[in-house]
Amino acid sequence: MTTIAELSLSTDEFALAETVQQLPALEVRVESVVAEGPVRTVPLVWFSNVDRTELEATLETDPTVDEYRRLLADTEAGDLFYRLTYTEAVASVCRCVYTHGGTVLDAQVSDGRWTLRLLFPHREELSTAVSDIEEQGVRIDVRRMVEAGQDEALETTAALTEPQREAIAEAYRQGYYDVPREISLEELANELDISHQALSERLRRANRVLAGEQLDDPTGEMATLD
Repeated sequence: MTTIAELSLSTDEFALAETVQQLPALEVRVESVVAEGPVRTVPLVWFSNVDRTELEATLETDPTVDEYRRLLADTEAGDLFYRLTYTEAVASVCRCVYTHGGTVLDAQVSDGRWTLRLLFPHREELSTAVSDIEEQGVRIDVRRMVEAGQDEALETTAALTEPQREAIAEAYRQGYYDVPREISLEELANELDISHQALSERLRRANRVLAGEQLDDPTGEMATLD
């Protein structure tokens, strides 16, 4: 079933980190993404609250930007429209989305974080894409996720992805949460065939999701994973 998800990740681990850091008043909004081949894409980006000369000087030195080209300037609003080409480190994260059938609906930067709204034909493809991104050492949070055809009331801001669900369920079964622990994080990572860092981040986010659900609904009973 078609799934729309809102993901959040730090600019430090994705794109335009140096540009955002040097231009704190800058507003960034991705208008659309142009496909160049099956997995290579080029974002079309609006920049606001910035001088053109200052912006281009910063883009020139930003290690995540390979090329840039100004397409349009809205002199009335003071907005600048650019076509960007990212370096391989950023492009490889993007490929995790596109190779699993994902589409970028929109993206923007706020408070040093990217918020991406993505569409996937199936929820499983979203989960696989998130897992692949995590394997590259990028910390990513799934803020919202809703499947087409569901009632809006069923939308949740605290939905576990399948990799997170698998990790926390296996950790529970293997005694990771017992006192004392029956299995170490390293051993559990080997069991799941993922890196120590990826598992640590996955469990941290899953635990935060479950804790958030209990805080949002204090009358609810704590769920257990069998």
